[in-house]
Order: sequence, then structure tokens, then C-alpha cells
Amino acid sequence: MPRKLLKKYSPSPKTIRENKALSCLGESIHEPCLWHMNRHSVAKAFAIGLFCMWIPLPLQTVIAALLAIYYRAHLPLSVALVFITNPITIPPMFYFAYKLGGLMLGIEPQEVPMDLSWEWLTTTLAYIWQPLLFGCLILGIISSVAGYFLIDSLWRKNIRKRWNKRREAHIAKRTKRALEKKIKKESLNASKSSD
Repeated sequence: MPRKLLKKYSPSPKTIRENKALSCLGESIHEPCLWHMNRHSVAKAFAIGLFCMWIPLPLQTVIAALLAIYYRAHLPLSVALVFITNPITIPPMFYFAYKLGGLMLGIEPQEVPMDLSWEWLTTTLAYIWQPLLFGCLILGIISSVAGYFLIDSLWRKNIRKRWNKRREAHIAKRTKRALEKKIKKESLNASKSSD
């Protein structure tokens, strides 16, 4: 994975440090390993961020930050990936998680008419909490594992590509020098034979 692309779209350390939700982490977010981009830290960050985006709680970013600190993952990416779930994407994602959880648990998903009130929320949660949490857990694990191995393999592929390009450039340079040396030697032999 190209570092420049990731650095371009990841939040700056200053932005993360100024985030009020993350202020509870104190000085631990100033460790250099949390800001350094390498294959391991970025792959772990994708795993953490993609898992935490499926947590149906409002404190997803804090959980992602705590996990990034504990596992020494790239903190900005871990936190930024959580925002895949936003007010636009949450309803379809969690509805899919609810349907999947119901299917896996053998619970018939219920179509509950939507009424945005406290009574509706408390009565509806009694029916949907098990399939929703189980579906979120399954999708979180799948997303996390897939994200980790995808980023790790893309990073390795990019490294191999750069090494092959570097080796080809080195071989071309060596061949060019050998050819120039041969031409120079032949021109010296030709000038000696003409004398």
C-alpha cells in the first residue's frame, strides 16, 4: 500500500491529539510507534478499525484508539476507519447485521414499524439485541481478518514490485556500463591496430 496515499487521507497527529473524545488517553497517544507507517502497523490498524466500525455503540473511536494503543497499530488509521459507519451508512449496515445475526441464530427477523420514541427503542431492543450483536460480531471478525490480510498482501506486493523495479534498473545500469566498456575497449583496439 503506498505510504503517500495513506498519509494523504489519514488525519494528522495534531488532529488526533486535539480530539476531545480521545483526551482520556493522556500521554500514551504521543508514542512514536502509533504514528509510524509500516506494513504491520497499518495492517493492524485496518483490522482494528474495521472491527470497531461494527460495534453498535457511540464510543467506537475510543475503543479503536484503545485497541490501537494496546496493539501498537497506526492510531490515525484505526480511528479514521471507524467513520465508515456514519449517519448515512449505519442503517443499512446494522440492518444487514441484524438480518445476518437472525439467520445465524435461527431467529426470525421481525419487521417492526419505525417510530422514533424512547418507548419504541426500548421495546424494539428487547427483540433485536441478540441478532444485532451477533451479526455485528460476525461481520466485525470477517471485516477485520479480511482487512488485515488484504492490506498485508497489498503492501507485500508493492514492496516486491519496487524491489523488482530496482533490480531491473540495477541490471540495466550494469549492462549499459559493460556495453560502454566493451565499446571503449574495441575502439582502443581499433586505434592501436590502425597505428
